[in-house]
Amino acid sequence: MPPPLARPGGRGAAGRIAYLGPAGTFSEEALLGEADLAGAELVAHPTIGAAVAAAASGEVDAAFVPLENTIEGSINATLDPLVFDGGLLVQREVIFDVHLDLLGLPGAHLGAIRRVVSYTPALGQCRERLQAELPAAEHVVVASTAEAARVVAEEGRLDAAAVAPPGAAARYGLEPLARSIEDRPGNQTRFVLVAPGVVPPPSGHDRTLLVCFQPSDRPGSLQEILGQFAARSLNLTRIESRPTGHGLGDYCFVIEVEGHVADDLLGDCLVALHGRLAEVRFLGSYPVSGEQASHRRGEADERGAAARAWLAGVRGRIAR
Repeated sequence: MPPPLARPGGRGAAGRIAYLGPAGTFSEEALLGEADLAGAELVAHPTIGAAVAAAASGEVDAAFVPLENTIEGSINATLDPLVFDGGLLVQREVIFDVHLDLLGLPGAHLGAIRRVVSYTPALGQCRERLQAELPAAEHVVVASTAEAARVVAEEGRLDAAAVAPPGAAARYGLEPLARSIEDRPGNQTRFVLVAPGVVPPPSGHDRTLLVCFQPSDRPGSLQEILGQFAARSLNLTRIESRPTGHGLGDYCFVIEVEGHVADDLLGDCLVALHGRLAEVRFLGSYPVSGEQASHRRGEADERGAAARAWLAGVRGRIAR
């Protein structure tokens, strides 16, 4: 299990956590699944940006927000504030299975739907199915999937439907017109808990998130960055470019690498990058989530214990 959220001022482990609301979003559902955060006060915010800003300002102790989806990729509304605003570090990741239903008012029929309401990433996750089933429907973007369900319920239109979590149907008095409409099986979203100033201790199976800013756009600059990881056999699990906003062609690289900032090899790599680049930003080291994570951590603990015992034996042969 990930370490508990450390709160500023020693005020306990749970605290106040911002998330993308209103009630019934995937963010809330995934957050409620984290047993060690059960005592936290959950504070709904209308946008991801507002949730992240609340954590950065100290209004809440942390924010729980989506980082990437298996179909749509990165959630830039989360990534960009972490990359460019600074001050927040990833504490943990949570992988959550995502299923989307098309929800309408009682009495609505799929063939009569002319207006589909949802959050942009959710619409993207079922783009092909919507095009096949409702090619003439207008797409209306709102701030979250639960907000879509609320809007459809309040508007009272039988020709409108929301792309929303299955659980939003009962919460907002809607009925499923079509179930599991995501375009690909195995649809998952990775959420992250972010908070200021705290780095969880090494767990034995961690990832580190970095941002590398080039000193200039020149041939081989990305290769130079990647070479620092390759030279130390550090495995990159994710890399993407993001525009810095300083001009066309000016990009930074968001890199996720296996390991913890406390690891000697990764630390040595960060020192080398920091000495060569315009800037390196550290966005956190955190335990890997997923079915195999606990097993991998157990294996790492066993290997570490065996290695320490071996080293103790070697050192025991030093002449006194």
